[in-house]
Amino acid sequence: MKEFSRVFKYIWPQWPRIVVVVISAIIVATLLSASFVTVIPLLKVMTGQEGLRGWADRKVCQLRYGIDFYVPESVDFAGDKSAEYANSLLVVSVKKKSSGENAGLLGGDRIVSVGDQPQTGRTSFAELLENLAVVSKGGVTLHIIRANEDKTLQLADTHKTGLKAVAVNLAKRSLYFVPRTQTDADKTNAIIFIMVFVTILTVIRCIARYFQQYIAEKVVQVGLNRLREDAFAHVINMPIAFFAKERPSDSVSRLIRDTGAMGNGIKIMLGRALQEPLNTMFFLGMAALVDWQLTLIFLCGAPPTLWMVVVLGKKMKRASKKSLIAWSQMLAKLQETMNGLKVVKVYNQQKYEEAAFRDINKRLLKQLLKISRTDAATAPILEVLGMLAGSVAIVVGASWVTGKKMDGTEFLALLMLLGAAAASARRTSDVWNKIQEANAAAERVFGMMDELPEPQHADAAELPMLKTKLEFRDVVFTYPGAEVAALNGITLCVQAGHRVAIVGPNGSGKTTLANLIPRFYDPDSGQILVDGKDIREATLASLRGQIAMVTQNVVTFNDTIAANIGYGKAGASREEIIQAAKRAFAHEFIEPLSNGYDSIIGEQGSGLSGGQLQRIVIARAILKNPAILIFDEATSQVDADSEAKIHKAIEEIMHDRTSIVIAHRFSTIVAADVIVVMNNGRIIAQGQHEELIRTCRLYQSLYETQLGGT
Repeated sequence: MKEFSRVFKYIWPQWPRIVVVVISAIIVATLLSASFVTVIPLLKVMTGQEGLRGWADRKVCQLRYGIDFYVPESVDFAGDKSAEYANSLLVVSVKKKSSGENAGLLGGDRIVSVGDQPQTGRTSFAELLENLAVVSKGGVTLHIIRANEDKTLQLADTHKTGLKAVAVNLAKRSLYFVPRTQTDADKTNAIIFIMVFVTILTVIRCIARYFQQYIAEKVVQVGLNRLREDAFAHVINMPIAFFAKERPSDSVSRLIRDTGAMGNGIKIMLGRALQEPLNTMFFLGMAALVDWQLTLIFLCGAPPTLWMVVVLGKKMKRASKKSLIAWSQMLAKLQETMNGLKVVKVYNQQKYEEAAFRDINKRLLKQLLKISRTDAATAPILEVLGMLAGSVAIVVGASWVTGKKMDGTEFLALLMLLGAAAASARRTSDVWNKIQEANAAAERVFGMMDELPEPQHADAAELPMLKTKLEFRDVVFTYPGAEVAALNGITLCVQAGHRVAIVGPNGSGKTTLANLIPRFYDPDSGQILVDGKDIREATLASLRGQIAMVTQNVVTFNDTIAANIGYGKAGASREEIIQAAKRAFAHEFIEPLSNGYDSIIGEQGSGLSGGQLQRIVIARAILKNPAILIFDEATSQVDADSEAKIHKAIEEIMHDRTSIVIAHRFSTIVAADVIVVMNNGRIIAQGQHEELIRTCRLYQSLYETQLGGT
């Protein structure tokens, strides 16, 4: 749970909303359990002779004096013993160390009078109970019959406090205006009173439930929104090297699917994980008020239940983590297949791709079935454990009812409360599993966010614009995970304002050399200096702020043409964008479009040719007006007509500007101030075209096979 707990960094700032959620949940649990307790007075009215007022009086006597009285039923008022039950209080049991025990009361005693003057045979059962319940502090005299002998006892009053006392006294006050008589009309009025009371509780509970669910959802969505923003901001500031070893689609999966799984976990914690345990706790609390001993017996099933939840939760976490990885692999396969669909079709590899997808899908299915199996087993197992504990409580309680140790109505209410508590607990059976799923997702999300961002010294300084030279000093670089260095001992000096062309066979290190300039990677050893200052001691923003790149892999965004060109300069005006497009010879195909510069470039640049997209990217670089230009096969996707126009634009923008040009085309290279020849990660020669064609055999070969032939 360590990783999942980190998500609360995004939840705690919303603590006022969380307070509302918790208070609402408490209100819901309180009123729901109170609604169940109303079954006791309802049954008293409908089936018993005691009535609501009599029930409240008896509870007050139990609380104050520790005396349990027998509640006479209709059958008890017939026959020879009718007077015995109608005009006396039969003591069933006396609680130890209570004022009743101190007074000398015993089970089987019959109280026939309450007060100084005996009134045997004249005071009804209900009146005796009322007189005993309303005794003020100081105590009262009881007249009892024990084994056909009259006795007088002095009963001290103890006004107790606590939750049970508050509940009993509140019930007594709320029933004050209910008549004590038990006529049919009085019973109907009492039932109406109870149902109105229950309806009011239900309305309040439903309002509280609305606020709980809505505010909880708001907390989750706001927190998740901030988490995604932080995760995205972290991802785009991570080193390029991270994505060399991890698939970008995996990061996308973590940002979308995994954060969604975390959101479900938070939602459950503020929903069922909060509400149902509260419901269970309040149901058990109400049950304990009715009879704490039976409630304790029922709770004996809690330890094995909790142990089983933990065991199943661990299995759920393992399966969830593997399923998230499988989802990520599926996303990667879908992405690469859709991007390369033309290749798949032209080489008739549909069956191969179907088999590869089927394999990933099977792995995902296997983990999803493990999750489903664990999820499906949880509720039945917990239900069996709960049933065992409940059965024991029912057997014990039933024996108490038959032995007159417990009122049947209260036992029925107790069963309802314990059943409701068990139902609430059962509804939480999958909560731990879902939280473990969220924990697995959190490990992946925060694992990515724990990756170090691009390195930058704490005391890094702003790097002034290049004025004199860009220099490589004995640079060595190896890609992460590679065994052979991509660059080995590179020493090169590029004078400001000069154009340097880098040539060499594939894999010679040309692009790697260019990628070190904006610090996409840092060299293993050696230095790269701008005007004598090591670029590792400069801020990344000031370094990259003076660099523009145009690569052979055209990168455009699903946005307007104007936005794609304007990406090169924050706040660029429409006029500046148009001028840059004209200089890149892009204006001529943009203007005739139906929406002109507001035309949308679709995903993967759909709708425009490769040459047109390349000219848009070059316009972006022109707009930035950088001190250092890097062209990596910048005209590789441009047709002959476009190439001629772009060369004019390149010549203009390169004038008096430091430029690094990587190209295979002779027309791009021949005009360079310096040509650098690379092979196997080393510089083997440098100079101008005429010199290299005479002295460098590799350059001669490249010229004959690649440069001269294009």
